[in-house]
Amino acid sequence: MTGGEVPSNVSDTARWVAAYRARETERPDALFRDPLADRLAGERGHAIADNAPPVMRGGWPIVTRTKLIDDLVATAIGEGCDRVLNLAAGLDTRPYRLELPDDLLWIEADLPELVAEKDSALAGETPHCVLIRRAVDLADPDARAKFLDEALGAIGPVTAPASKALVLTEGLLMYLDPPTVTDLAAALSRPEIAWWLLDLSLGMRKMRSGDTFANAPMKFEPANGVRFFEDLGWQPIELESLLLHARKFRRAPWYLRPFTYLPQPDPRKPVRNPWSGIIRFRRT
Repeated sequence: MTGGEVPSNVSDTARWVAAYRARETERPDALFRDPLADRLAGERGHAIADNAPPVMRGGWPIVTRTKLIDDLVATAIGEGCDRVLNLAAGLDTRPYRLELPDDLLWIEADLPELVAEKDSALAGETPHCVLIRRAVDLADPDARAKFLDEALGAIGPVTAPASKALVLTEGLLMYLDPPTVTDLAAALSRPEIAWWLLDLSLGMRKMRSGDTFANAPMKFEPANGVRFFEDLGWQPIELESLLLHARKFRRAPWYLRPFTYLPQPDPRKPVRNPWSGIIRFRRT
């Protein structure tokens, strides 16, 4: 694989993310271990990581995001979560690497090509919970509604419908336009869904310019930040800054660490000061 590789589409970013998980796994002080990540990243994923812009070197935002979401998934399970729906799951491996209740139902959804690739790559692996994958175009409202009906009902070996489901949309919303995010927020407003866990990048568009992101442009960056979701009936119960936690985890680049000791940006008013983080919402 030659240098200069960039993601050819949004799905290609899944290999890039897997490469960063693989590299974190090799560290003696790793925040998490993902022995499957290197296989899923492949040469292409590592080549894309090697060609990342300077601010992404080392993959600190991805590593921090991964650790924070791991912890919030565990928190939700401790609060009675009985089902996880991972939308646009990509090459995520949490069902294989996290300590999960063996009767927890984890359902992944993504485009058919990516689901088929993942099924093939992980065919010999055993997850730590009940895992189901579905090929679905989540941008299609009818297909999405049909998937949610199935995923939240009695499915597979689980004979009871969900009562406290967690929906995870990691690395998805930034690639959607605002009307699509609005539609998704409405589609997830179901009594079976207790929480929505997502990552949000605000004021980052200029940082994501250049060839690396030409085929996966950022579309969702609401000027009112978190208030966008509050206006749609979702209440934030955890707001975790990537940069602050990256410093705590000893992953932040040296030149960004001083900013973590300054007054932090308001994620509801991110016009002047960028903010990027993980949020867990509950329905109001």
